[in-house]
Amino acid sequence: MKPKVAIIYLSYHCEPYIDDVVSALKKLTYSRDKVEFVIVDNPHPEYGSSVRHLQENVMPLSGDVIPHVTILSQKENLGFAGGNNEGIKWALENGYDYIYLHNNDGFLAANALESLVDTMESDKTIGATQSLMLLHPDTEYINSTGNEFQYLGFGFCGGYRERFSELNLPAVKDIAYASGAAIMMRADLLREFGHWDHDFFLYHEDLEYSFRLRVAGYSIKLVKDSIFYHKYQFSRSIQKFYWMERNRYGVMLMFFKWPTLLLFLPIELALECGLWLFAFRGGWWKERVKVYKYWLKLSSWKLWLGKRKNIQKIKKIKDKDLLKIAVAEINFQEKSMENPLLKYVGNPVMKFYFVIVKFVIFW
Repeated sequence: MKPKVAIIYLSYHCEPYIDDVVSALKKLTYSRDKVEFVIVDNPHPEYGSSVRHLQENVMPLSGDVIPHVTILSQKENLGFAGGNNEGIKWALENGYDYIYLHNNDGFLAANALESLVDTMESDKTIGATQSLMLLHPDTEYINSTGNEFQYLGFGFCGGYRERFSELNLPAVKDIAYASGAAIMMRADLLREFGHWDHDFFLYHEDLEYSFRLRVAGYSIKLVKDSIFYHKYQFSRSIQKFYWMERNRYGVMLMFFKWPTLLLFLPIELALECGLWLFAFRGGWWKERVKVYKYWLKLSSWKLWLGKRKNIQKIKKIKDKDLLKIAVAEINFQEKSMENPLLKYVGNPVMKFYFVIVKFVIFW
């Protein structure tokens, strides 16, 4: 009996992308009767709900041309974490074994599910897997070979814009964390360790979930033969900086011991100065102010210290081991975001500091 897979598609003004998604679903080689395509529609502030378009253009194909479709319409935008949680809840209630999060602006290769399921079935210590993500339409370039974690809490795509033809990867590779754009998760672990953390809203929720499984003793893998095509565009929204920075602090607070955070404090303070310069240059300094205002609230500390307490209860590995998967430097995904100060001063200093810190930390 093949395991049942629920594909959770988070719709957010999906009209420009859904045709490619449907075309890909028509070609899926995984047993159609074992797949459910669950669309969670988050209404867009400008374009509104996509439900009518989905009902007219996708639902007539349900269970015949493509796997059976379920639409979960939301009254408000629940964010990436909250929206996906609605699909996860449905999948768990309906007895699915694996749950695959499918980004709004991408689509699956025909045989993408088999290799993920086979990999996870063969090794129960694997907590989650990620598809190899290729850019689209520039499919000769990589979007992500698994996401990288920088030791001060930054996350970014591994292998970004490397050539696919020059890729030298094993069939299954250990990665720091799996991108939420194309991740397969175990239903039993979602029941045991909880769904995605809706308080993140967007950004770093995939980092948090992968770390949650990792500290509980599970590995996170990239499966090379599972391909996901991603029409990736680096968001120009200023608001992204607020969520990225706010949630970066939250992840660090949740997963690392106080002595580790104390050791990181000097380099973090130096980085803060650099980030202010970057924020003024990029016009998002008001978002940094908002981040500070958030963390000055007692209610914020109560919320995140509660999360920290829960993580520390399940944590089975040392900080030293968690830092083995970290990288020292911050690498921006787009050339337009590169900064000479970071490249020639910040990154070398952070790299040197990381060498020292890793030598000191034994806990």
